[in-house]
Amino acid sequence: MVTRRDLLRTGSATVAAGGLGLVRPPRAGAAPAPRLLPSFGRPTRLDVADVSALDGHDQLLLTTLQGVVNRREPRLYFRYDTGDADLRWLAGTGAGITPHDHALDLVNRYRREVHGAVLIDPDVPDSVNVATTLAGLTDAVAATAEQADRHGLRTVTDLRGRFDPDDVPATYRWQLRHLFPRCAHTLVAGLPPVRTVPVTGVRWREIARETERVRDSSNRRTRTLDLSPELSDGGNGGAVYLRFQDSFGDDGWGASVGSVALYADGVQTVGFTPGTEAERPYLFDGLNSSIGGDANRFGDGDGGYFVYRFTVPGGTERLVAEVDLWNQFLVTATTTAPTRREPFPHFRDYAVASRAMVLWLPPAGETGDLLDDALSRLAPTTPYTGWFPNDVAGEWSGVDRASRHGVEVVATDFYMNGTVHAGVPARVSSRVRTRPKARLRNRVYVTFTVGEGDNVQYCQHRMRDIWDDPARGTVPVNWTVSPLLADLGPALLAHYQRTATDNDLLVCGPSGAGYTYPASWPEEHLAAYTELTGRYLRRTGMDLVYAYNPRNAAGDGWTPFDERVVSSYARHTPLRGIIQSWETGDLQTRAGGIPVIGNFFPQGKGPEFRDALLKHIEHRDPSRPLFIAAAINAWTWAPNDIAALAALLDDPFEVVRGDVFFELLNRTHNRN
Repeated sequence: MVTRRDLLRTGSATVAAGGLGLVRPPRAGAAPAPRLLPSFGRPTRLDVADVSALDGHDQLLLTTLQGVVNRREPRLYFRYDTGDADLRWLAGTGAGITPHDHALDLVNRYRREVHGAVLIDPDVPDSVNVATTLAGLTDAVAATAEQADRHGLRTVTDLRGRFDPDDVPATYRWQLRHLFPRCAHTLVAGLPPVRTVPVTGVRWREIARETERVRDSSNRRTRTLDLSPELSDGGNGGAVYLRFQDSFGDDGWGASVGSVALYADGVQTVGFTPGTEAERPYLFDGLNSSIGGDANRFGDGDGGYFVYRFTVPGGTERLVAEVDLWNQFLVTATTTAPTRREPFPHFRDYAVASRAMVLWLPPAGETGDLLDDALSRLAPTTPYTGWFPNDVAGEWSGVDRASRHGVEVVATDFYMNGTVHAGVPARVSSRVRTRPKARLRNRVYVTFTVGEGDNVQYCQHRMRDIWDDPARGTVPVNWTVSPLLADLGPALLAHYQRTATDNDLLVCGPSGAGYTYPASWPEEHLAAYTELTGRYLRRTGMDLVYAYNPRNAAGDGWTPFDERVVSSYARHTPLRGIIQSWETGDLQTRAGGIPVIGNFFPQGKGPEFRDALLKHIEHRDPSRPLFIAAAINAWTWAPNDIAALAALLDDPFEVVRGDVFFELLNRTHNRN
């Protein structure tokens, strides 16, 4: 819980640190900059409570309450994270703080500001999103019938029995037909209706583990996994849960499965390929996994995993799974349901306050067509906030579909207290950093860029954690951030600007004012996006961008920026250089007058990364400078890892900031 001691300490830090993100509002008479994303006013007094121990249903009720209340004036702030990220940013709001030990008491405190409750259908997960949309339109909260009764809330709309749980598209078609015309169209929000929560006390038995770092599918084969021990542990006549995850959580090449077959006493009872309808009855928890281009399901990194549930025929004496399995796998089994599903509460305050439509449509098949329908109703450069499902097509197809409709993506699905942070007054600097002087020599110039900056929730959480690492500032590093923080969290951006060392350079995250694939934009709308990007880059003092473009036809790489795209950036933005997601590092062009270089993204850290760099330059011409834009994984690296790598890069390497990197690259071009 948030204690008074926590909050008093946080409030004291505000004074001691000179505001820790809080700065004076713009001077009187200054014209406010036009906003892409809404603010709901400056918070002056906040009721604060810890909701991290509450289940998703109570968090959903409170977050939708927060949206209704904060639309009029930001007054509610919740601590969702058991860490201290929410409290660290709270110090920078400058608001008076009133702590509350029992968060649900705030429902009664603000009862008069809501008209009642929209009742979700527990049997239809997507009713959570419909209820959120209706909450914004009717000044209500989203709740179960039991919650509404407990808190004395009248029923505004009852969604129970209204939708078919097996027909997700029909639920959203109803919403598009009946609710979208009533919504504000400044943004739409893509939010998962539910999340999975681990069940405590589950005992897992390890079945198989890859002990080598295998990232090239070279260990792919069908493996026999004996699940018979689970029969004596309650599985016979019940269920067995089979979990696949990453045996090395630090580099993103976790378990990958191409097919699954289950045999009970030699008789096949189950058989499927991931991503098909045949898989659906057995996929117990796939929210933290993805579908690959090889008709495979994979779970990468510390947070990546997936679980299958198999019902065991009564009387079974031997149970075996045959699994096509590869890369860095860890396979475990249990007979206890390891997770439960509950509403996903995050970012709903901002969606409710904005009166936005909330949806969750996998960008493939029938739901992909429906997503196209929704996106086609939006004006060019309208933000799609939230995120996309990992299943099926996921990020690549979702962002590409949005781009084809002239819509940019703003990753905010885990952005918390957005209705408060958007209104905190802060002096966001528009000054471009002074570029250090550098001499051009025949060396290998390396610039490190930490990705993920388009993710607003990353800027709120993970980036703050690694930014506070004492090793930051010892090595030149480019930190991607979203220029849209100027709207969504100006105090967050101002904090990073103010506390940056001479070795830290903030650069724009993919691919400008919102994550997008510029080459997919319709010809008639591309300029609108680059003009929007130019406005936010000038507002935030950034002149470099880390950018993405569509995947190539084979799906194993990217297409390079062409003259049309780079010329539009050149006409409408102050960009001096573009680092394009490329991974192999062998792209370097000057289309449209701006230097474009592909990033180099080898796996591993320290000596392994250094060896990949050495291999990359083994055929270099020592009489000419060489330039490498090295990508750093934001989720697995910290500043001390970057500093350790830089210490290994002796002659001929030289690590420089991104602005110096492109200055020297331009000098090389002019000299040649």
